[in-house]
Amino acid sequence: MTLRLHFLRHGQTESSRDNVFCGGSNDVALLDDGVAMAEAFAESYRNTAWAAIYSSPQQRALKTAQTIAVRYGLHVRADADLREIEYGAWDGLSAQVVDRDFHDAYERWTADPAWNAPTNGETAVALARRMLGAVERITSTVTDGDVLVVSHKAAIRALLCTLLGVDVGRFRYRFGCPVGSVSIVEFTGRGPLAHAIGDRSHLTERLRNLPGT
Repeated sequence: MTLRLHFLRHGQTESSRDNVFCGGSNDVALLDDGVAMAEAFAESYRNTAWAAIYSSPQQRALKTAQTIAVRYGLHVRADADLREIEYGAWDGLSAQVVDRDFHDAYERWTADPAWNAPTNGETAVALARRMLGAVERITSTVTDGDVLVVSHKAAIRALLCTLLGVDVGRFRYRFGCPVGSVSIVEFTGRGPLAHAIGDRSHLTERLRNLPGT
């Protein structure tokens, strides 16, 4: 038996386009280009027989998942632990504004987000813990095949650190996770094996070159 989890970051939103913090309490919608990214993924993976599709309950992730699931007649299973990190007072702000208005906290966070949270936000350790809990529930329910898990930038990167043995405090500096990208991890007898990180080959050149992160 082979179990592969495909961690897909949701499609383009105003926040990803404008490169501002957008956390677990900020429920922004997909832009039309975000829907196009989901459709491009669905088309590229049209021959994949998904065993299940899971998603963060935030609408940018849920809409991405539902756009894909409808092609297969599958139900999207929402899990609150797949939501994005909580950015607290930084939500909706750019890094430049946060550095200006919350300078000391921002310096601590960029140095080590594992144990230093955004102002009134969530540490990367707490994020990784709940993401791992969601993955453990998924892998105990589905033991074979391909599973799609739609989530968010920081959430996926913190999880990859945890699965692949990387210090979670380095999640911002070790793995890329651009908008609309997929990272694939196979669960083997010797532990998680990464097959792709931040892959966007399923997107058209126009979608890959949109502004944002």
